[in-house]
Amino acid sequence: MMNHHYRSLWQACAAVCIAGAFGVSHAQENAIESISANQQGANVIVKIAMKNPVQKPPIGFSITSPARIALDFAGTSSSLNTPVQEVGIGDVRSVNIVQAGERSRLVFNLNRPLNYATAVDGNTVIVTIDGTGGVPRAVNAAGVPVAQAAQSTQAAPAGAPAGKPAIRDIDFRRGTAGEGRVVIDLPGNQVGVDVRQQGQNIVVDFAKTALPEMLRRRLDVGDFGTPVRTITATSQGENVRMVIEPKGLWEHSAYQSDSQLVVEVRPLKEEPNKLSQGTQGYRGEKLSLNFQNVEVRAVLQVIADFTGLNIITSDTVAGNLTLRLKDVPWDQALDIVMQAKGLDMRKNGNVLWIAPKDELLTKEKLELEQRSQIAELEPLRTETFQLNYQKAESFKTLLDNAGGNGRSILSKRGSAVIDPRTNQLFVTDITSKVEEIRKLVQKTDIASRQVLIEARIVEANDTFSRDLGAKLGFGIQNNHIVAGGQQGIPGTGPTPVGGNSVNLPTSTSSGLSPGSVALTLFNTAATRFISLELQALESDGKGKILSSPRVITADQLKATIEQGTELPYQTATSSGATALSFRKANLKLEVIPQITPDGNVILDVDVNKDSVGQNTASGLAIDTKHVKTQVLIENGGTVVIGGIYIQEDRDTINKVPVLGDIPVMGNLFKSTSRRNNKTELLIFLTPKVLSDKLAVR
Repeated sequence: MMNHHYRSLWQACAAVCIAGAFGVSHAQENAIESISANQQGANVIVKIAMKNPVQKPPIGFSITSPARIALDFAGTSSSLNTPVQEVGIGDVRSVNIVQAGERSRLVFNLNRPLNYATAVDGNTVIVTIDGTGGVPRAVNAAGVPVAQAAQSTQAAPAGAPAGKPAIRDIDFRRGTAGEGRVVIDLPGNQVGVDVRQQGQNIVVDFAKTALPEMLRRRLDVGDFGTPVRTITATSQGENVRMVIEPKGLWEHSAYQSDSQLVVEVRPLKEEPNKLSQGTQGYRGEKLSLNFQNVEVRAVLQVIADFTGLNIITSDTVAGNLTLRLKDVPWDQALDIVMQAKGLDMRKNGNVLWIAPKDELLTKEKLELEQRSQIAELEPLRTETFQLNYQKAESFKTLLDNAGGNGRSILSKRGSAVIDPRTNQLFVTDITSKVEEIRKLVQKTDIASRQVLIEARIVEANDTFSRDLGAKLGFGIQNNHIVAGGQQGIPGTGPTPVGGNSVNLPTSTSSGLSPGSVALTLFNTAATRFISLELQALESDGKGKILSSPRVITADQLKATIEQGTELPYQTATSSGATALSFRKANLKLEVIPQITPDGNVILDVDVNKDSVGQNTASGLAIDTKHVKTQVLIENGGTVVIGGIYIQEDRDTINKVPVLGDIPVMGNLFKSTSRRNNKTELLIFLTPKVLSDKLAVR
């Protein structure tokens, strides 16, 4: 895939990159007359003979896959007879000559990626390609390094600083994602830089550069929370070497913008299931670029040809850029270029519009103002919406207070009127707002799903729940429902037991063992078994089903089931008279179902069991037992709420009339029996989600 992009890049550059992307046209003042190559040690020296003297070195860049170096000559034609010059020396295979308009490009085809340097000597351009993979030194026509030749033939110009250019500053910064950034201020944009990984360290070499004494130090940046631990800069002969020592799992990238070089070290999370770790936030294919004082438009055109995107640049995009990128995603390279020049982009399909940030913001602001002006002048239209499943009053409230912030969906000129009798909504507004309201009606005016809740209120002896739990794989110990033989531990909050049962105990200050309320969940298969057990309960006389109410309610709407009596009592009025009032002693069940996306049901259950208590001077007391909880149940499953016990102590005397009342002797004519019954009130809840076409019989 990457080779295909690069082939497209070189084919398109002949017609587009040179003629269109490299700016203004120049008169063809020069011409390429010949190309020759020879080998000096591990280096390959390519000499390009020109018709006239050359004022400055050509603009060049390189890519890694396939390995190529490109040099662009402005205002230059080609006098060569063939477009391809075979070289076959070292790692240089051939040179392609492409002419488009008033510019010419030389493309060096290499066996592997190599660094290069260019120099100008009169009518000759010398390209030095380093076969060792290091930073090459440019030479003149005599094969002497350019710097040495300059020292031997001419004196330094007046006012020029003595010695080599020096690095101005070395800084370290921490990024927002925890990455470490080493920022180096170079003396210029023509400094040769080589960034490579050597073992577990990152080594950066600066060719023919001096290092001030104040920067010859070892920086310990381990406290910044990045992968970088130390940064060491030293002088090595005519060069400067910087060693960055990271720790842990990391990856790095380097890019240069004009005279500033940034080496970024990013942390990586170790994921055993992944074969490799990519650059965070960028997913484009990787490429390498090496531009020396090239126009920004040229860089954008190269990226456009590599990606196949259509890039449109504003007329205000201008300026030159020095950029070195090695194996970075193309979208990161584009981001770096835009950040360096204060640009921004807007994407529409496969078309990118690139312009300065201020220009884009101004353009968008004008567009918004124009839309606002059009909305104020656009004619209004009225449309009627028939609401089928929700009240028109509720929908109008939604229009007037969208999002709960008091803002209306309608425009300033819009209005909405409802007709409660026909449940219709009349909207008058501009066309775009009417369409928004239409979409809102389609999404919100839908039928709510319904839930059938079957409740069975059972009064059984205290051994029934134990027998039922044992048959379903559960046991009961000390009034606590447990699963898998594990007993719930009393506490102040809900305690999960075995994953299917939950105890809701209370604590007393006296230290006595309190009663506990327990919840047990059963799946759909167990629901059928529970129905059979309840039928057997009544047949054996161990209990009875007090009531079996069923109710249907909509999703997230409350359903109430209530059964009981009202007790009269007298109250005093403000005038001193007495009035008769009533208090409820009921068994009340309130349930709010919520259907989950996976088809299960969440039940908010509120159970209140009242019974008539002792007779006091103020009237009958009411004993209350209250349970409130929330459970997640499978569709068609059953939740059992237990732990509400009723204790009945009764003394029964059977005697012979008259004789049984004789003191002492009467005991011979009567018998006394004591009955102690303990029953438990169990509530079985089974929610079933109804389909749209299901009819409940």
